[in-house]
Amino acid sequence: MVKAVAVLSSGSSSEGVSGTIFFTQEGDGQTTVTGNISGLKPGHHGFHVHALGDTTNGCMSTGPQFNPAGKEHGAPEDENGHVGDLGYVTVGDDGCASFSIIDRQIPLTGPHSIIGRAVFVHADADDLGKGGHEL
Repeated sequence: MVKAVAVLSSGSSSEGVSGTIFFTQEGDGQTTVTGNISGLKPGHHGFHVHALGDTTNGCMSTGPQFNPAGKEHGAPEDENGHVGDLGYVTVGDDGCASFSIIDRQIPLTGPHSIIGRAVFVHADADDLGKGGHEL
């Protein structure tokens, strides 16, 4: 079993966004992603793995969403969606989200491992490749 953790914090201390996300993968199987996030506005928020782990300049230094196979932007369940697409997390009226996602595309080992890459929860919803909320 391989495990990884991402600790989230907002780019600005005034925003107060924080959270912890855990990744677990058994062998070459699917990866389970669980987490808790607080400090966001209620609703859907895009949730992605970006290509680089450099967060020194926020989203600008992390590169695009991780897409080693050159696939289309889409929902996690889409056949042609890329690795970095984790869809969205839903934040309740209290500004908090707890979630559990099982994903078949985000390995923790091998050449397309997501370990060492940036994890982002965006301020707004993700269009899931359908149009309307491009990130």
